[in-house]
Amino acid sequence: MGTIIKELTKVEDAKRLILNAIDPMVSTETIALIDCSDRVLASSITATRNVPHYRRAAMDGYAVLSSDTIGASVTNPIMFGVSENAEQGTCTRVHTGSNIPESADAVVMIEDTAMIGDMVEIRTQVHPNRHVGRIGEDMQGGELIFERGHLLRPCDIAVIASLGLNEVKVYRKPVVAVIPTGDEVVPRTTAEIPPPGKVLETNGLMVGLYVKKWGGKARYCDIVPDIPELIENAIRSSLDADMIILCGGTSVGERDHVPAVVDSLGEILVHGVGLSPGKPTALGIIGNVPVVCMPGYPVAGLVGLFAFARPVLRKVGNIPYIPDTIIRARMGGKINSKEGYLTYSRVVLDDGIAHPLMTSGSGVLSSVAKASGFVIIPENVEGYEEGQDVDVVLIE
Repeated sequence: MGTIIKELTKVEDAKRLILNAIDPMVSTETIALIDCSDRVLASSITATRNVPHYRRAAMDGYAVLSSDTIGASVTNPIMFGVSENAEQGTCTRVHTGSNIPESADAVVMIEDTAMIGDMVEIRTQVHPNRHVGRIGEDMQGGELIFERGHLLRPCDIAVIASLGLNEVKVYRKPVVAVIPTGDEVVPRTTAEIPPPGKVLETNGLMVGLYVKKWGGKARYCDIVPDIPELIENAIRSSLDADMIILCGGTSVGERDHVPAVVDSLGEILVHGVGLSPGKPTALGIIGNVPVVCMPGYPVAGLVGLFAFARPVLRKVGNIPYIPDTIIRARMGGKINSKEGYLTYSRVVLDDGIAHPLMTSGSGVLSSVAKASGFVIIPENVEGYEEGQDVDVVLIE
């Protein structure tokens, strides 16, 4: 049932095809603020009140009427009495964040004062509103604070909490069914060393962990042999998920049935992309469920995961785009690429130098673990020379 890859689709064209074929999820849930980190707002947050809702001291010191401090200095201090209301000629002890008496319009820092008996010596002149946090200085009632679709950070959650809210509406995390395939794959729980020709299942583990890292919820499925009927059953059983990722079975061998099975259930939009490694990647859709079919070779699968599964997951889950971390470096050796392929070349960063790690070997997963990141070579460029400045996309 294996198929021939007759024509390669450019990476950006393939990505456009799959993204245009899917719609974002609309289901939401309301959860406690403490659980909201890295979740996506499903409704805008508007300030329901002023923050702060009172005039507050921005420094430890004494609240005063600023006009009483005119001319005060270290060499010409002015003596103040102490009162609770900072009446003319007196001051009131305040602490950072505490309420300021109505009669006061400024705060003198404690460093610019001295206690002399029961009097306070003011050694500096302050202007109106000096060291005073005004009502609504932080947020004003009715102000839009966060728009729908905002990815919540801990600092954002603290802002929401300051409005008196204890829970918010967020988009539900997309459920991603992860289906490993292959006659040669055995469960990781196998105690003995697998016999020659057999390998422990690691692709599904890697995919599921990245799904979790990128904001989804992985549903791990059992390993499926290279039998079309069993692959079809596994896919049908997973159509209640928001997205499906299959590992392996995408190339052109006699046991590579995955793209054909997906096409029989829905539509294969792309099979074969100008991506190195990752050429056998296939993308499809069944009903409204996007399906990403990754090559079985681990590095090729990882590159396909970054290039296609991540943007699909983001669109499905309403997850905002987060730019990759990119480091500018100088090549410590030559790297080659094939024209017409977007090439991900593994490199190790050392003091601003990007040393090529492996330019081939898409089955050597440890080469990714050793790498700092990828140098991504455009389709129209035939590699980079030693000494050339490049962008390194960090893996993490």
